[in-house]
Amino acid sequence: MSAPLFLVDDLPGVGLFTLGGAEGHHAATVQRLRVGEALLLADGRGGVASAVVKAVGKGTLDVTVTDRRYADAPDPRLTVAQGIAKGDRGELAVQAMTEVGVDEILPWAAARSVAQWRGDRGAKSREKWAAVAREAAKQARRTWLPVVGGDPDLSTKQLAQRLSAASAAYVLHEEATERLSLVDLPSSGEIVLVVGPEGGIDDAELKTFTAAGAVAVRLGDNVLRTSTAGVAALSVLATRLHRW
Repeated sequence: MSAPLFLVDDLPGVGLFTLGGAEGHHAATVQRLRVGEALLLADGRGGVASAVVKAVGKGTLDVTVTDRRYADAPDPRLTVAQGIAKGDRGELAVQAMTEVGVDEILPWAAARSVAQWRGDRGAKSREKWAAVAREAAKQARRTWLPVVGGDPDLSTKQLAQRLSAASAAYVLHEEATERLSLVDLPSSGEIVLVVGPEGGIDDAELKTFTAAGAVAVRLGDNVLRTSTAGVAALSVLATRLHRW
Protein backbone atom coordinates (compact mmCIF):
# COMPACT_ATOMS: atom_id res chain seq x y z
CA MET A 1 0.00 0.00 0.00
CA SER A 2 1.37 3.43 -0.92
CA ALA A 3 2.25 5.94 1.78
CA PRO A 4 -0.56 8.34 2.82
CA LEU A 5 -0.31 11.94 1.68
CA PHE A 6 -0.81 15.03 3.85
CA LEU A 7 -0.99 18.63 2.69
CA VAL A 8 1.20 21.42 4.05
CA ASP A 9 1.28 25.13 3.26
CA ASP A 10 4.98 25.07 2.42
CA LEU A 11 7.10 22.05 1.60
CA PRO A 12 9.66 21.41 4.38
CA GLY A 13 13.34 20.85 3.72
CA VAL A 14 15.23 17.63 4.39
CA GLY A 15 15.48 17.02 8.14
CA LEU A 16 13.12 17.22 11.10
CA PHE A 17 9.60 18.57 10.69
CA THR A 18 6.47 18.65 12.84
CA LEU A 19 3.14 18.05 11.13
CA GLY A 20 0.45 19.83 13.16
CA GLY A 21 -2.97 21.39 12.67
CA ALA A 22 -5.79 19.48 11.02
CA GLU A 23 -3.40 17.34 8.97
CA GLY A 24 -1.35 16.41 12.04
CA HIS A 25 -4.52 15.49 13.92
CA HIS A 26 -5.71 13.35 11.05
CA ALA A 27 -2.36 11.58 10.75
CA ALA A 28 -1.85 10.97 14.47
CA THR A 29 -5.40 10.49 15.75
CA VAL A 30 -7.49 9.30 12.80
CA GLN A 31 -5.01 7.29 10.73
CA ARG A 32 -2.93 6.48 13.81
CA LEU A 33 0.43 6.46 12.10
CA ARG A 34 3.19 4.94 14.17
CA VAL A 35 6.93 5.42 14.54
CA GLY A 36 8.77 4.10 11.50
CA GLU A 37 5.86 4.44 9.07
CA ALA A 38 6.33 6.32 5.81
CA LEU A 39 4.23 9.25 4.59
CA LEU A 40 4.23 11.94 1.94
CA LEU A 41 3.96 15.70 2.41
CA ALA A 42 2.72 17.82 -0.49
CA ASP A 43 2.13 21.54 -0.96
CA GLY A 44 -0.54 21.09 -3.64
CA ARG A 45 1.60 23.01 -6.13
CA GLY A 46 3.73 20.17 -7.42
CA GLY A 47 6.06 19.76 -4.46
CA VAL A 48 6.19 16.46 -2.58
CA ALA A 49 8.47 15.20 0.18
CA SER A 50 9.02 11.69 1.53
CA ALA A 51 9.16 11.35 5.30
CA VAL A 52 9.27 8.81 8.12
CA VAL A 53 7.51 9.15 11.48
CA LYS A 54 9.95 9.67 14.37
CA ALA A 55 7.50 10.47 17.19
CA VAL A 56 3.74 10.72 17.71
CA GLY A 57 2.27 13.47 19.86
CA LYS A 58 -1.25 14.59 20.73
CA GLY A 59 -2.52 15.59 17.30
CA THR A 60 1.00 16.01 15.88
CA LEU A 61 3.69 13.98 14.18
CA ASP A 62 7.43 14.54 14.31
CA VAL A 63 8.89 13.27 11.06
CA THR A 64 12.21 13.09 9.28
CA VAL A 65 12.02 14.38 5.72
CA THR A 66 14.30 12.28 3.55
CA ASP A 67 13.89 13.87 0.11
CA ARG A 68 11.97 16.48 -1.89
CA ARG A 69 10.91 16.56 -5.52
CA TYR A 70 8.72 18.60 -7.82
CA ALA A 71 6.33 17.65 -10.60
CA ASP A 72 5.54 20.00 -13.47
CA ALA A 73 1.95 21.17 -13.86
CA PRO A 74 0.05 19.00 -16.35
CA ASP A 75 -0.10 20.37 -19.89
CA PRO A 76 -2.54 20.64 -21.49
CA ARG A 77 -4.61 21.67 -18.49
CA LEU A 78 -7.98 19.94 -18.10
CA THR A 79 -10.84 22.14 -16.90
CA VAL A 80 -14.44 21.02 -16.41
CA ALA A 81 -17.39 23.39 -16.16
CA GLN A 82 -19.83 21.35 -14.08
CA GLY A 83 -23.49 22.30 -14.16
CA ILE A 84 -24.65 22.76 -10.58
CA ALA A 85 -26.72 19.74 -9.58
CA LYS A 86 -29.14 19.11 -6.74
CA GLY A 87 -28.30 17.06 -3.67
CA ASP A 88 -24.89 15.49 -3.49
CA ARG A 89 -24.53 14.79 -7.21
CA GLY A 90 -22.24 17.76 -7.74
CA GLU A 91 -20.00 16.68 -4.88
CA LEU A 92 -19.87 13.15 -6.27
CA ALA A 93 -18.79 14.58 -9.62
CA VAL A 94 -16.09 16.73 -8.00
CA GLN A 95 -14.72 13.77 -6.05
CA ALA A 96 -14.54 11.44 -9.03
CA MET A 97 -13.14 14.06 -11.42
CA THR A 98 -10.42 14.95 -8.92
CA GLU A 99 -9.41 11.32 -8.61
CA VAL A 100 -8.98 10.95 -12.38
CA GLY A 101 -7.01 14.17 -12.79
CA VAL A 102 -9.11 17.29 -13.40
CA ASP A 103 -7.03 20.47 -12.98
CA GLU A 104 -9.83 22.98 -12.48
CA ILE A 105 -13.56 22.75 -11.79
CA LEU A 106 -15.91 25.60 -12.63
CA PRO A 107 -19.35 25.53 -10.96
CA TRP A 108 -21.74 26.61 -13.69
CA ALA A 109 -25.18 28.12 -13.05
CA ALA A 110 -26.93 26.48 -15.99
CA ALA A 111 -30.47 27.35 -17.04
CA ARG A 112 -31.66 23.87 -16.04
CA SER A 113 -29.79 23.72 -12.73
CA VAL A 114 -32.39 22.94 -10.07
CA ALA A 115 -30.14 24.09 -7.25
CA GLN A 116 -29.18 27.77 -7.22
CA TRP A 117 -26.14 29.15 -5.43
CA ARG A 118 -27.15 32.47 -3.96
CA GLY A 119 -25.66 34.53 -1.13
CA ASP A 120 -24.22 32.60 1.80
CA ARG A 121 -25.50 29.32 0.40
CA GLY A 122 -23.47 29.80 -2.74
CA ALA A 123 -20.27 30.54 -0.84
CA LYS A 124 -20.77 27.52 1.42
CA SER A 125 -21.55 25.26 -1.52
CA ARG A 126 -18.40 26.32 -3.33
CA GLU A 127 -16.35 25.78 -0.15
CA LYS A 128 -17.84 22.30 0.11
CA TRP A 129 -16.75 21.49 -3.45
CA ALA A 130 -13.25 22.75 -2.65
CA ALA A 131 -13.11 20.61 0.51
CA VAL A 132 -14.26 17.53 -1.42
CA ALA A 133 -11.62 18.16 -4.08
CA ARG A 134 -8.92 18.57 -1.44
CA GLU A 135 -9.74 15.28 0.28
CA ALA A 136 -10.06 13.42 -3.03
CA ALA A 137 -6.67 14.77 -4.13
CA LYS A 138 -5.09 13.43 -0.94
CA GLN A 139 -6.72 10.04 -1.46
CA ALA A 140 -5.41 9.95 -5.04
CA ARG A 141 -1.89 11.03 -3.90
CA ARG A 142 -2.00 14.07 -6.18
CA THR A 143 0.84 16.56 -6.02
CA TRP A 144 -1.22 19.29 -7.74
CA LEU A 145 -4.51 20.25 -6.12
CA PRO A 146 -7.36 21.04 -8.51
CA VAL A 147 -8.70 24.59 -8.39
CA VAL A 148 -12.41 25.23 -7.81
CA GLY A 149 -13.23 28.46 -9.63
CA GLY A 150 -16.26 30.72 -9.60
CA ASP A 151 -17.40 33.53 -7.34
CA PRO A 152 -19.11 31.35 -6.25
CA ASP A 153 -20.29 30.15 -9.67
CA LEU A 154 -20.09 31.15 -13.34
CA SER A 155 -22.90 32.43 -15.51
CA THR A 156 -23.35 31.15 -19.05
CA LYS A 157 -21.90 34.42 -20.37
CA GLN A 158 -18.81 34.11 -18.16
CA LEU A 159 -18.34 30.49 -19.16
CA ALA A 160 -18.57 31.37 -22.85
CA GLN A 161 -15.74 33.87 -22.34
CA ARG A 162 -13.66 31.15 -20.75
CA LEU A 163 -14.37 28.81 -23.65
CA SER A 164 -13.31 31.38 -26.22
CA ALA A 165 -9.95 31.81 -24.47
CA ALA A 166 -9.20 28.06 -24.26
CA SER A 167 -6.99 26.10 -26.64
CA ALA A 168 -9.96 23.79 -27.17
CA ALA A 169 -13.47 23.54 -25.73
CA TYR A 170 -16.00 20.74 -25.89
CA VAL A 171 -19.62 20.50 -24.77
CA LEU A 172 -21.02 17.10 -23.85
CA HIS A 173 -24.37 16.80 -25.60
CA GLU A 174 -26.44 13.70 -26.31
CA GLU A 175 -27.42 14.88 -29.80
CA ALA A 176 -23.88 15.66 -30.94
CA THR A 177 -22.52 13.70 -33.87
CA GLU A 178 -18.79 14.03 -33.14
CA ARG A 179 -17.23 11.74 -30.56
CA LEU A 180 -14.83 12.97 -27.89
CA SER A 181 -12.62 9.98 -28.60
CA LEU A 182 -12.01 11.20 -32.16
CA VAL A 183 -11.83 15.01 -32.05
CA ASP A 184 -8.52 16.82 -32.46
CA LEU A 185 -6.82 17.76 -29.19
CA PRO A 186 -4.25 20.52 -28.64
CA SER A 187 -0.79 19.58 -27.43
CA SER A 188 -0.69 22.37 -24.83
CA GLY A 189 -2.76 25.11 -23.23
CA GLU A 190 -6.19 24.54 -21.72
CA ILE A 191 -8.96 22.13 -22.66
CA VAL A 192 -12.35 23.08 -21.24
CA LEU A 193 -15.13 20.53 -21.06
CA VAL A 194 -18.74 21.53 -20.33
CA VAL A 195 -21.04 19.13 -18.45
CA GLY A 196 -24.70 20.03 -18.05
CA PRO A 197 -26.87 19.58 -14.93
CA GLU A 198 -29.59 16.92 -14.52
CA GLY A 199 -31.81 18.48 -17.18
CA GLY A 200 -29.01 18.87 -19.67
CA ILE A 201 -27.91 21.89 -21.72
CA ASP A 202 -30.61 23.91 -23.42
CA ASP A 203 -30.51 25.06 -27.05
CA ALA A 204 -29.68 28.69 -26.22
CA GLU A 205 -26.70 27.66 -24.07
CA LEU A 206 -25.41 25.29 -26.73
CA LYS A 207 -25.68 28.05 -29.34
CA THR A 208 -23.78 30.45 -27.06
CA PHE A 209 -21.02 27.95 -26.45
CA THR A 210 -20.57 26.94 -30.09
CA ALA A 211 -20.48 30.62 -31.04
CA ALA A 212 -17.59 30.96 -28.57
CA GLY A 213 -15.70 28.22 -30.41
CA ALA A 214 -16.73 25.10 -28.49
CA VAL A 215 -17.50 21.82 -30.26
CA ALA A 216 -20.45 19.66 -29.23
CA VAL A 217 -19.35 16.06 -28.62
CA ARG A 218 -20.75 12.82 -27.29
CA LEU A 219 -19.18 9.91 -25.44
CA GLY A 220 -21.25 7.13 -26.93
CA ASP A 221 -24.82 5.96 -27.28
CA ASN A 222 -25.60 5.94 -23.56
CA VAL A 223 -26.78 9.06 -21.74
CA LEU A 224 -24.80 9.51 -18.52
CA ARG A 225 -25.79 11.26 -15.31
CA THR A 226 -24.29 14.65 -14.52
CA SER A 227 -22.32 13.01 -11.70
CA THR A 228 -20.62 10.53 -14.06
CA ALA A 229 -20.40 12.29 -17.43
CA GLY A 230 -17.43 14.46 -16.47
CA VAL A 231 -15.35 11.63 -15.04
CA ALA A 232 -16.05 9.48 -18.11
CA ALA A 233 -15.00 12.29 -20.44
CA LEU A 234 -11.87 13.02 -18.41
CA SER A 235 -10.93 9.35 -18.63
CA VAL A 236 -11.09 9.57 -22.41
CA LEU A 237 -8.96 12.72 -22.43
CA ALA A 238 -6.44 11.36 -19.93
CA THR A 239 -5.93 8.30 -22.10
CA ARG A 240 -5.61 10.24 -25.33
CA LEU A 241 -3.17 12.72 -23.73
CA HIS A 242 -1.07 9.86 -22.33
CA ARG A 243 -1.63 10.88 -18.74
CA TRP A 244 -2.69 7.28 -18.18
